[in-house]
Amino acid sequence: MAPLTDARTGGAAASPVLRVEDLTIRYGAYTALESFACTADAGRILGLIGPNGAGKSSTFAGMTASVPKASGRIVLDGQDVSRWHNQRLARAGLRRTFQQNSFFVELDVLENATSSLVLTREVGLGTSLVAPWIEARKRSDTRDQAAALLERFGIASRFFGSNPDKLPYGLQRTMSIALAYGEGARALLLDEPAAGVGGEDLEHLQHVLHDLRDEGVAVVLIEHHMDLLMAVADEVIVLDRGRTIAAGTPQHVQADPHVLEAYLGTAA
Repeated sequence: MAPLTDARTGGAAASPVLRVEDLTIRYGAYTALESFACTADAGRILGLIGPNGAGKSSTFAGMTASVPKASGRIVLDGQDVSRWHNQRLARAGLRRTFQQNSFFVELDVLENATSSLVLTREVGLGTSLVAPWIEARKRSDTRDQAAALLERFGIASRFFGSNPDKLPYGLQRTMSIALAYGEGARALLLDEPAAGVGGEDLEHLQHVLHDLRDEGVAVVLIEHHMDLLMAVADEVIVLDRGRTIAAGTPQHVQADPHVLEAYLGTAA
């Protein structure tokens, strides 16, 4: 995956791509997330960590309008998108992956990538009915773009005709990121992409994350693989029982006594 630009160099600091203010999620009497706030900047990786049940995945659900009882404010590229539905958010460039791979199991790898591009575009029903040959050309172009997308993320053409479940597991995780990225995400929320990944696949994932950052994508990364997260993150937020308990550079949060207590049960 070849980087295009490095958005971290030169010029005055730009407004964040994604800003979250006072995000709170409740399921009945249970508060999964309370008053969460963060900013995700272009060309930077924000890490989000915490013990199981800390509210990490709930943050992604709240950011992408996937839970009905979320309150707070979501701003994407300076526009308040708090009331947008998740498909509109995806078209605007706010996209996410999930802890489990989410593919169309009846489609092969290339068809999955083609479908993901189509689903993030406005449906051209009028064109399909009035000028079907134009729509057919669009489908052909989309297929070519899907092939380029997969190869860009390191998924070779020999895998295109395979069912996604037949790919090596590391490539499955990379494919999830590629499908979410699509034609170019503005903010990309990655939920434990390194789960079950090791060795060369983990190295490849680290390169993918670096390349996304260097392109100027605002990446928010939930990850339990601490070595990976601390190696790639510019800033880290730590959650525990739905609340932010620490935030700062990887070096700062690793030494924070609240973080040590949340993870190890003992403060430094």
